Amino acid sequence: MKVSTSDPFKIIYSLFEHEYLGYLIESFVVQLDQTGKLTLTHQNISFQNAKEFSSALDEIDYKLIKLMDSMQQEVVIHKFYNKHISVTDFFQKIYSNPKFEETKANIVEYLEGKRSQVLEILQKSGKDLYEMGNDGEPAQHHINIQKEKASVLFHFRRNDDNTHYFPTIKHGDNKVEFQYKGAFLICNTPAWMICSGKLYSFKKNVDGKKIKPFLNKKFIAIPKAIEEKYYNNFVANLIADYDVYAKGFDIVTEREKPVPYIYFLDIVDEGDENKKAGFELYFKYGSHLFKYTAVQKSISVEVNKDGDNYTFVRVKRDSSYEQFILNILKINGVDLIDEHQYDIGQAMDLLNGLKEVIENNGIQISQSNTKKEIKYFLGKPSIEIKINENIDWFDIEAVIMFGSYQISFKELRKAILSKKGEFKLPNGEIAVIPDEWRVEYSELFAFIDESDDDDSDVLKLKKYHVALIKELEGENLAKITMSRKLQKLQNFEEIEDAVESSHFIGSLRSYQKAGLNWMTFLQKYNFGGCLADDMGLGKTVQTLAMLQNAKDAGSLNATLLIMPTSLIYNWEAEAKKFTPDLRVFVYTGTNRVKDPEQFKDYDLVLTSYGIVRLDIDILQEYYFNYVILDESQAIKNPNSIIAKSVNKLKSRFRLILTGTPLENSTMDIWSQMNFINKGLLGDQKFFKSEFLVPIEKKRDDKKMKKLYSIIKPFILRRNKTQVATELPEKVEQIKYSIMTQEQKKCYDEVKSYYRNKILDEIDLNGMGKSQFMLLQGLTKLRQIANHPRMADQDYKGDSGKLEEVTNMIERAISEDHKMLIFSQFVKHLTIVREYLDQEGIKYTYLDGTTKNRKEQVDKFQNDETVKVFLISLKAGGVGLNLTKADYVFILDPWWNPAIEAQAVDRAHRIGQENTVFTYKFIGKDTVEEKILALQHQKKSLAGNLITTEESFVKELSKEDIESLLS
Repeated sequence: MKVSTSDPFKIIYSLFEHEYLGYLIESFVVQLDQTGKLTLTHQNISFQNAKEFSSALDEIDYKLIKLMDSMQQEVVIHKFYNKHISVTDFFQKIYSNPKFEETKANIVEYLEGKRSQVLEILQKSGKDLYEMGNDGEPAQHHINIQKEKASVLFHFRRNDDNTHYFPTIKHGDNKVEFQYKGAFLICNTPAWMICSGKLYSFKKNVDGKKIKPFLNKKFIAIPKAIEEKYYNNFVANLIADYDVYAKGFDIVTEREKPVPYIYFLDIVDEGDENKKAGFELYFKYGSHLFKYTAVQKSISVEVNKDGDNYTFVRVKRDSSYEQFILNILKINGVDLIDEHQYDIGQAMDLLNGLKEVIENNGIQISQSNTKKEIKYFLGKPSIEIKINENIDWFDIEAVIMFGSYQISFKELRKAILSKKGEFKLPNGEIAVIPDEWRVEYSELFAFIDESDDDDSDVLKLKKYHVALIKELEGENLAKITMSRKLQKLQNFEEIEDAVESSHFIGSLRSYQKAGLNWMTFLQKYNFGGCLADDMGLGKTVQTLAMLQNAKDAGSLNATLLIMPTSLIYNWEAEAKKFTPDLRVFVYTGTNRVKDPEQFKDYDLVLTSYGIVRLDIDILQEYYFNYVILDESQAIKNPNSIIAKSVNKLKSRFRLILTGTPLENSTMDIWSQMNFINKGLLGDQKFFKSEFLVPIEKKRDDKKMKKLYSIIKPFILRRNKTQVATELPEKVEQIKYSIMTQEQKKCYDEVKSYYRNKILDEIDLNGMGKSQFMLLQGLTKLRQIANHPRMADQDYKGDSGKLEEVTNMIERAISEDHKMLIFSQFVKHLTIVREYLDQEGIKYTYLDGTTKNRKEQVDKFQNDETVKVFLISLKAGGVGLNLTKADYVFILDPWWNPAIEAQAVDRAHRIGQENTVFTYKFIGKDTVEEKILALQHQKKSLAGNLITTEESFVKELSKEDIESLLS
């Protein structure tokens, strides 16, 4: 029936029982008669149409209507079943199938919360509540809402055979007779009960389930057989939460000052490698110990049984103090076990770091564990390390204490290196090694010389670990005794001057003299070194000066100098020029005499990496004065045959020369450093876990600095801007070229093909298995950006980049410039070569197949009519001195900018008198341009870890790939 808003009406709230959802309350407007009484004309209202009746509604009504709307069955169905279903089907499906028990429980919890809110508002506001009739009449019976809360007293009477349990209810001074009176509960949490037309709520938020059994029952009898279990599991909790009257046992209330306890728990079996631990917080009140929980009761109950007598001890808890202690722990980084589990070492470190907090707040430490026989040492361990310089090593002594027990340094080291975090003390307690020890002393433990089989607890460390010793001293982790002379190794500028040999022809520049001083100093301590000066600063000259000094000092053994084949003629020429006193022997060629005895007649033996690989069994028979590797990045892979071969060579000293000690990975550093100072960075396994993975995978700056500090004394690196101020300026410029229409069509077709194929491959097989296809696609796109003929021999069109390059060549020649033209693609050089031949332009040429390298270099340097030198980037990036060129063209960008820099340094080096102009040709709107942008984004801690096609591709994310191929 429709209620007229022009006539008097009233809003009422009506209670009814839903078949499945329990008691619900709905809102109605009811027309009033002339006397103001309710009529049978009524209308159900919702929040949507409530404004229609706004004249009779206030804010509380709107709030109630909105709450009641949220209890409607359609809303409940939509909230707890996200598929379309009819009302009938929903209730038949959910309430007849056991697998939906959780859903039903969630619905009950949801509606209980809504009911409780509605009833509280009705109680406080005085709004009218009625019981709905069976015919749907909303105002069948008026319900009188009692504003004052009733109280419940739970009774226990212990008899010889059983215990009777029942509640009594009082409202004000009157007892409420509710048993056998048709009373019913409309809400359980908390309880709301209707009895004799009155709605009661209860003090202490009584749970309705505690009253419901007694609506039609006088008492519950608990048999004697289950009495003890019942008292502990049920009665104790009831006494803690509610008012209880007992006959047959005692209830005592105690008030004690709490003492906090932190319980340390190991929660994984002893055999588990990844042990976990956690903390629980307890409070002791007198003799009673209670665990802290998030839902904290103000009273806890303990059941004591003495013979056949029971006493329930109610202990008043100080909730605010308990929360205060918990907050202190949280502020200091301690979470309880329910929130966080720690590695066992981490947990111990936390405990030890809390010593002051624990003492200041009177907190006790205890432990409990799943295996009761395991007990951990909970004190704070100590370590004191002394390091003294000896003749060729450092002596390491340590005093390690766990309480009153002193532990052997060797035992501790063994545990740490085997990745064990703990060991057993003499009293049976388990000692956990502090995490900070493993971090602070990991390198010290790893680098100690294992060849010492002495039973003494004094261990030895090679002297080339001086940087590590200094670091320990700087961080107050060890007491150091070391000579001032050795300390100078950290700052080689303070090293005393070496005398230049009178047999050395020429004069060394100041920075070259410093290099000679540094190499001489390393000699005195039998250290190996890495001379890593920029290209063009004279690594060859500095090395020859040092070798001449060695000869003057009476060295009888020859030095073996190993290099790429292409550099042998250069070394031979430089030795003849600067150190003619050195007897030089070139050990190469198919007809070489394979007899190490011949080396004793020479001072310097020049050979190639290829020859060493072939003749290692012969070469390792001779004890050389020095073994020197030029372009030592050749041994960057420690597992390669050449790396294994050179490490078999015997010599007094070792030296390596390189402009790029790091090309692909930090493992490059390990391989080269291990060659010059074996064991400097530990073994491969240790280096990988302690340095390579943290630096390359986790971008750990602290580990990068640690690695640098260890190798710093043995690497001398100067760049041109530091030392060669006499060099002319180097100007670099990017020249963008626009693809021709036909070239762009070809580029877009290939890009579209590979984009779809690569992204589908990534989605199907992941990034790791898609790298080969990605590399293939990128290479093809780069080739087309240069000239499509590089990817398709049948292509007859032109190239925007070739037009730009040939215009630049013509302009440079007209202005009488000499130029080096580099490409990593021999096919690209071939296309440029065809143009030069057609135009009759003289040029020289060098790639990996060129036999007469020296002739090509000399011709370019000395013939004024030859203006162009075409060079393959890989074949001509090292070992060339081309100071006659003042223009350098990079036709296609290399993955590693450092390789491009080496190419430029063929011209920009000592002896160059002109400004060197470098032009890098980039295809606009191609993958070349995007690679440049990504190179800037992906600079790593090591400076240049992304340096080859493979390593570059490994660093790409799916988003990077989508950008490259967009």
